[in-house]
Amino acid sequence: MSQPEQRRPIRIANFSGYLGDRFTAVDEVMAGDPVDVLMGDYLAEITLAALSSRHRQDPAKGYVDYFLDQLRPHLPALVERGMKVVANAGGFNPAGLAAALRAIAAEDGVTLRVAHIEGDNVLARLPEFADAGYQLEHLDTGAPLSSWGSEPIAANAYLGGWGIAAALAEGADIVVCGRVTDASLTLGPAAWWHGWRRDDWDALAGGLLAGHLIECGPHSVGGNFAGFTRIPNMLVPGFPIAEVAADGSTVITKHGRDGGAVTVDTVTAQLLYEIQGPAYLNSDVTLHLDSVDVTEQGPDRVLVSGATGSPPPPTTKVAVFGQVGYQTVNTCYVTAPDVAAKVELLRAQFSRDTPDGVELDITRIGTAAEDPETQWDATVGLRVMATARTREPLDRYNLAGRLGSLYLQTIPGYFHDGATTLRATARPRIDYWAALLPQSALAHRAVIEDRVIDVPAPEQTASTSQPVHPEPSAAAASGVVRSAALGTVAHARSGDKGGNCNVGIWAPDERAWPWLRDALSTAELRRLMPEIKELDVVRHEFPRLRAVHFVLRGLLGTGGSSNLRIDQVGKAVGEYLRAKHLPVPVELLGATGSPGAGGAGA
Repeated sequence: MSQPEQRRPIRIANFSGYLGDRFTAVDEVMAGDPVDVLMGDYLAEITLAALSSRHRQDPAKGYVDYFLDQLRPHLPALVERGMKVVANAGGFNPAGLAAALRAIAAEDGVTLRVAHIEGDNVLARLPEFADAGYQLEHLDTGAPLSSWGSEPIAANAYLGGWGIAAALAEGADIVVCGRVTDASLTLGPAAWWHGWRRDDWDALAGGLLAGHLIECGPHSVGGNFAGFTRIPNMLVPGFPIAEVAADGSTVITKHGRDGGAVTVDTVTAQLLYEIQGPAYLNSDVTLHLDSVDVTEQGPDRVLVSGATGSPPPPTTKVAVFGQVGYQTVNTCYVTAPDVAAKVELLRAQFSRDTPDGVELDITRIGTAAEDPETQWDATVGLRVMATARTREPLDRYNLAGRLGSLYLQTIPGYFHDGATTLRATARPRIDYWAALLPQSALAHRAVIEDRVIDVPAPEQTASTSQPVHPEPSAAAASGVVRSAALGTVAHARSGDKGGNCNVGIWAPDERAWPWLRDALSTAELRRLMPEIKELDVVRHEFPRLRAVHFVLRGLLGTGGSSNLRIDQVGKAVGEYLRAKHLPVPVELLGATGSPGAGGAGA
């Protein structure tokens, strides 16, 4: 498909939000409404940690194998319809995945051009960077990588979308990438289609935002949405489509045949997901989210406009992984009554004669009902994790054997799930270091057949800080109030950025916004979440979205791949907050509204 002279909006359809997303998504999208580009996102930070282990075991692999199976049945139709495919399924070996695609296309008699993007894998260049004086400072702490104490086993820089745009301009039908920024999978095709320049900041910011809104698959169609009970046909929510116009404004929609719904609130939820504040930093542009409007254009059509952009930062993030030890984990169960005393005895028994070097993390899950109706209402879980720098002390500790040996000598009502086997083998524990590296140090390239296209670093860059928003006044809610769950008046969405957890909380009903803004101070959040009392918390406001946004620094330790929390990447923090009670004006109760009605920015 050549770039059209008349720049109608490009229609980009997502078919994957993470490694393990619905396998049938490509089939569904190909059977859905007409689109120009299929976009698949497979690489979360925690996914790279898993793929790095696979790549070390077999250097010929390290990419997402099942992407080939998803795409193969549709190769003839892709050529016939002139559709493009862009995906980061290349993982640690995009060249290998490109070669595999060419091989199956040749076997099936399909003629298409496959390109890959390279330059993100910088593990072998770490000594070179050190010699050049690059310290790969930690994104949050500023500490140099040399202070980490772990041997890197993977290091992948976040590339932008211009390599993808260059490959498409050279006639590529499929572009496979490794670690590009998630939104680059959409920004690159949009920049190619519309012929954007590298300094078209506002248009690029809009393309970046479009990518952010569809990169997580069904999120914008009702998946992982606090108001899910009001979304029709949530059994199988469909995948989103972004219609990106030449000015960067975007309509988020979905395939008409699919379930779920696109509303102002489902889109707002994704907009607030996994951000660090109003300034959204990317390799190609800095997006300023505080200027964005989200409005309903029609059924399952939401217009996202007003994005403003400025030059990108001079640095990009590098995801560095290293093994910090081993871990074993199992879950057992405790039955009421006297749960606290029973847990205390179990803790003591688990901790008895613990070998040097073994650390235990014991987490109680849930609360037993005071007058249980069923046995399971009287049951709480106890997750036991043992960690060590080496495997040997964990083998001596033998967590599975210890849990299995207590049945006749511990509390009454103790058991584990008889349908499962207690895990005895220790697994590697992989830590994450979010490093900063000048973009000028990268060798970003697009490779299509025998042609290599060098992608220069940005000529214009700027260091952009997050704005500082004042805390609200301590004024109490006026009128009659009642203790109620925050979720009766607000939606929320939470996610992870390295060791930080973010949570955006917004009022679907504009009447609730002044109260929400004043009620959700940092102090009030600390009261609602005692577990963050020692953490640094950053608070921002998004008046156009009627949202308050928090970054909880360090809640996830050093990252999802190594922290000891059960909610490892903070996906449930938003719902946890919505379950918390606080004084709410009576006239606002039940103000979460209906889908699409009176949503944020409408």
